[in-house]
Amino acid sequence: MKAGKLDEIIDKGEEDVLEYFDVSKGYRPNLEPKRVNIDFPTWVVNGLDQEAQRLGVTRQSLVKLWIAERLEASRRGK
Repeated sequence: MKAGKLDEIIDKGEEDVLEYFDVSKGYRPNLEPKRVNIDFPTWVVNGLDQEAQRLGVTRQSLVKLWIAERLEASRRGK
């Protein structure tokens, strides 16, 4: 299918266009997991565990969230 025809179909919004794409090999760049190891003092791990338990999430989820928030704030210049 030519791009112009696909544009028309998308613009009309009346049809599911996913059937025109092969999404089996699709991926989201820079979102692939990459394992890292970090050593923390025991008091930091204990504090992370307490906060994770309070929020009802895993330690790993909490660490990822906090680091992502800090990186985003830094990127915005805060």
